[in-house]
Amino acid sequence: MENTEGEGEGEEAEKWSFNPNHKIILAAQHTVRSVYQTITANLDGRDQRPTISLAIGDPSAFPSFHTTPVAVDAIISAVRSANYNSYTPPVGILPARRAIAEHLSRDLPYKLSSDDIFMTVGCTQAIETVLTVLSCPGANILLPRPGYPNYKSCAAFCGVEVRDYNLNPERSWEIDLDSLKSVADKNTVAMVVINPGNPCGNVFTYEHLAEVAKTAKKLGIFVIADEVYRHLTFGTNPFVPMGTFGSLVPVLTLGSISKRWVVPGWRLGWIAVTDPRGILKKKKVLDCLESYLTISADPVTFIQGAIPQILGDTGEDFFNETIHTLKQTVDICCERIKDIDCVTCPYKPEGAMSAMVKLDLSLLEDILDDVDFCCKLAKEESVIILPGSAVGLKNWLRVTFASGPSTLEDGLERVKSFCQRHAKKH
Repeated sequence: MENTEGEGEGEEAEKWSFNPNHKIILAAQHTVRSVYQTITANLDGRDQRPTISLAIGDPSAFPSFHTTPVAVDAIISAVRSANYNSYTPPVGILPARRAIAEHLSRDLPYKLSSDDIFMTVGCTQAIETVLTVLSCPGANILLPRPGYPNYKSCAAFCGVEVRDYNLNPERSWEIDLDSLKSVADKNTVAMVVINPGNPCGNVFTYEHLAEVAKTAKKLGIFVIADEVYRHLTFGTNPFVPMGTFGSLVPVLTLGSISKRWVVPGWRLGWIAVTDPRGILKKKKVLDCLESYLTISADPVTFIQGAIPQILGDTGEDFFNETIHTLKQTVDICCERIKDIDCVTCPYKPEGAMSAMVKLDLSLLEDILDDVDFCCKLAKEESVIILPGSAVGLKNWLRVTFASGPSTLEDGLERVKSFCQRHAKKH
């Protein structure tokens, strides 16, 4: 009899009783990080040029984007105080929750309290927490297409069915309300609204959000409002929080300091309840949120301790500087894309940090689809772009403009060279 590796002569084969949860591997395939790794695996190490990533919205690596000294000083002060070395309540430190409630209430027609705030490890844990709470047998949620892929990965792991509703590129990526209503049924529990939009860079108007709220109410579902990019707007539409319509439909708002304060690595987020009628409380959703947080990781204590100072003392000059730079880079992005024959940008972003760009494969040779485009682009030009398939739109591209202006120009010039090299010969 043939022995397996590690067995002695005549020994019986070893038997082990454990197996991993393979749903994790399947769920991870939807994440931006997983797709990013797939694309970067194609990089040619012989290229002497620096690799340029236009795939992930992390501007902190560029000197043109930086956090405010107020935030840095707040962290240092919190650490030196020695007041934040202990375990925290599962829902977060009271002063941090109170500060976030006050901060968010500035944009709302009513006041939030500390009891309306649940602290999380970035917005990622906020997504994970809400979807886990909703993971009852048969439940489904409605997600925008295109949209942020981590919702799908968390839903897949939690066993929540996902149904996509469409955003309309011809109408500034507005929600297609007919599409929304067509995919909802009696088992639909919630819909996700991302505003300002990731990956489209759209900013919804007050009137459109009001229609969304009315539709959600008719469907009997609540709204998960992803507002990580809140107030990062630079177009004609001002930011309007979904919580404005909380008296009409219950809203759980997910947010963080990652984008607006340019500190994605600090991993500090929250879930804010905007539900004046107390519907979510009556349905025990808030009890489930708190219970889940008792069995999961807490945000770092000293970052929570620094939040009151960060939110209270950051001046408008800092935010204005960030907006000014984003205006500059979005202009560069859209202008350079106009010079590339095989791609078009149907909507110039007015917020957030990325744009959706349509790929015309009929003008290219030897390119199978958007994933093939991105893999070959990485290999030939050392430029990383996210394929649209990763966010729900095949043969589109998501281009992030949250980078230094010169880096963005260089990266898009390489994309242009790549497209010219692969252009069909007439």
